[in-house]
Amino acid sequence: MSITENDVKAALSAVIDPNTQKDLLASKSVKHVQVNGADVSFEIELGYPAASQIPGIREQVVAAVKALPGAGNVSAKVYSKIVSHAVQRGLKVMPNVKNIIAVASGKGGVGKSTTAVNLALALSSEGASVGILDADIYGPSQPMMLGINGRPESRDGKTMEPLENHGVQVSSIGFMIDPDEPMVWRGPMVTGALQQLLEQTNWRDLDYLIVDMPPGTGDIQLTLSQKVPVTGAVIVTTPQDIALLDARKGLKMFEKVGIPILGVVENMSTHICSNCGHVEHIFGEGGGAKMCQDFGVDFLGSLPLTMSIREQTDSGRPTVVADPDGAVAAVYKQIARRIAIKVADKAKDMSAKFPSIVVKND
Repeated sequence: MSITENDVKAALSAVIDPNTQKDLLASKSVKHVQVNGADVSFEIELGYPAASQIPGIREQVVAAVKALPGAGNVSAKVYSKIVSHAVQRGLKVMPNVKNIIAVASGKGGVGKSTTAVNLALALSSEGASVGILDADIYGPSQPMMLGINGRPESRDGKTMEPLENHGVQVSSIGFMIDPDEPMVWRGPMVTGALQQLLEQTNWRDLDYLIVDMPPGTGDIQLTLSQKVPVTGAVIVTTPQDIALLDARKGLKMFEKVGIPILGVVENMSTHICSNCGHVEHIFGEGGGAKMCQDFGVDFLGSLPLTMSIREQTDSGRPTVVADPDGAVAAVYKQIARRIAIKVADKAKDMSAKFPSIVVKND
């Protein structure tokens, strides 16, 4: 009895993607099934970066098809394909940036910038092309966190090249000012600087641009939501009530302006004593998860309060590159994967599919 294409698809429908928890057929990941006698070949297309996950998924799908009676050689190509997804109504996706993800918080001091840089590095480690825009004009921290010095180069006198380290492209006002110089600017100047950093940086074909937002819900947040094509926002909070109060305001602001919330990250969730290993919830417990329940959004994960995260980030080698196989880096990578999967589930950007209509008067 010979194998058919439907047999192959039925076998693959029984394979559950361990990251999305969906079967590969239902998620439309199965492509180009070819049956030549007893030999079978096919492709599995993942909508999220998954360099570390591909070998395991390939093993699963090959085993599933080989189990078919009469199966011969089974060849499976598993790869990631990141595409642009829908943004706010009235805005167009940037030509060289597929997806913009805002990492925000209602208040300062919750570790938002540390979370943003580690998420960017985690996505990059899984094979994505990633950039980070430091939108905190008053307090830029990404140059120090990524260990980058120097000034951006301009090849045409109008635009600038992003600086780069650890495989991530970076743009920040911090590259253009003295580290000790305060930014004594009013709102319009700040929002203008943000738009220039975004639009006049020659981003090189990014799958994801992570925007490290300043805290609060002021001018920059409004400019971002009204003029920048954002795919989704991630809210960073800590468990205590006062941080959650402000995080809820930040979440509501994104909802009001039509930017989807990809989920909430709870930072400094537990403190692990470096001497005895005792785990303590010094800022409270379960606040982030409760906030997600209240607003019907996803809880992306929680991170511990450890000295190593602070030391590594201060040294210009954040946790994901300083200790890539460590337990904390694994949490950052898991959260980044969940964010990428949430983005992949969104409607695709179709603006490039439609031709521009030009009306001419003859």
